[in-house]
Amino acid sequence: MGIRAEATPNPNAMKFTTDKIIFEGTNSISVMPGDTSEYAILNDLMKVEGVDNVFGYQNFITVNKQFDTEWDHLIPRVTEVIEKHGF
Repeated sequence: MGIRAEATPNPNAMKFTTDKIIFEGTNSISVMPGDTSEYAILNDLMKVEGVDNVFGYQNFITVNKQFDTEWDHLIPRVTEVIEKHGF
């Protein structure tokens, strides 16, 4: 239960999976720098220092970090935002 952070083949991307559906339906959602989404959780993640862009689908969000950001510092902040939204 809870949130699981999983490495991806891209060292600048981390997949955060939950036991709950975050995004209903079969469409994926991407937010790039300067964009906003109808989903507050993605907008809040984009405000986290070190996040470059996000991708969401059903029960996971993939976070791409900025090149000079370390995962050790970013994972707890991303997890905190996801938990704040009830996942």
